Amino acid sequence: MRNYIQIAQLVISVLLVIAILLQNRGSGLGGVFGGEGNVYRTKRGVEKVLFIASIVLAIAFFGLALWNLYS
Repeated sequence: MRNYIQIAQLVISVLLVIAILLQNRGSGLGGVFGGEGNVYRTKRGVEKVLFIASIVLAIAFFGLALWNLYS
């Protein structure tokens, strides 16, 4: 059973890394110094799906880590 938990944790960690890397990074260093005018913008479409997926995958990864610790 422990092997299945570890394999699931590995798969979720890879998916989490992919979801985080695919998110929009903004305009880089120009946004830090005021180059980007739209501070309050909403996430739409794929960007919103990736954002929610990264939260769900992070919670699942943490849950599996705790389950692996106590099993």
